[in-house]
Amino acid sequence: MSDRFKVLPQYVLPKQALTSFAGRVAGHRGGKVTTRLIRWFVAKYGVNMDEAANSDIASYPSFNEFFTRPLKDGVRPLAQADFVCPVDGAISQFGAIDDHHILQAKGHKFTTTQLVGGDSQLGALFQHGSFANLYLSPKDYHRLHMPCDGRLTRMIYVPGALFSVNPTTARGVPGLFARNERVVCVFESEEFGTFVMVLVGATIVGSMATPWHGVVNPQRHGRISEWTYETSPVVLKKGEEMGRFLLGSTVVMLFKEKTIAFNPEWAPERKVRLGEMMGNRPA
Repeated sequence: MSDRFKVLPQYVLPKQALTSFAGRVAGHRGGKVTTRLIRWFVAKYGVNMDEAANSDIASYPSFNEFFTRPLKDGVRPLAQADFVCPVDGAISQFGAIDDHHILQAKGHKFTTTQLVGGDSQLGALFQHGSFANLYLSPKDYHRLHMPCDGRLTRMIYVPGALFSVNPTTARGVPGLFARNERVVCVFESEEFGTFVMVLVGATIVGSMATPWHGVVNPQRHGRISEWTYETSPVVLKKGEEMGRFLLGSTVVMLFKEKTIAFNPEWAPERKVRLGEMMGNRPA
């Protein structure tokens, strides 16, 4: 069965309603019912609670608080590299931006301008640059961290669809990451220039949040929203938390030309861990 055929039901499912319902369930403090839900989830997906700062399943008052649980100190040391992997997950695709096109999967591409919500000047900064699409599965740690030091300059909320972002859907839905709801975070690095981290929403992803803003999409109003931070700087160090998914999704990163040479061990579908070497400045 082709991937395009497999994803056909997603076109007719009431994705907004399902996602709103899931968000309410995940945020509900349901006592023993919540604990049973978390126990089921841990068993089904093989979540490693030994790495969690709090391994007591019964102590989490809501599913969201379990899902965005912090890790123990020291379990994700940072590699000695210019850029470190910002998440636990798997590589969907990565590599060079073909002029201004980003590879989503075989036969599917989208443009940098489409990804960032239609801002052609921002998209043009990454012409012939580099990208990485990293997928977070349900079992993964769901906080995102900085690949290098950076100062936030803009954040853009882009409304969109809520298709799943699993590998099958990435292969079956054209332009997936540029048509789903997303939060575009634009950073400036003194050493590496402008780079972008895009938090991509998906079916059942209740919301996306950042430390400086809180929940970015509490109400889906269908309009692009933008915030700037020139007068109230947000400066984050390599490895610091920059966001979290309230249920899982994908992060897409964009770097300018001649900024990063990716880890030679990286390959599509390879598992990655927060803090491992993502790459270095090209020689």
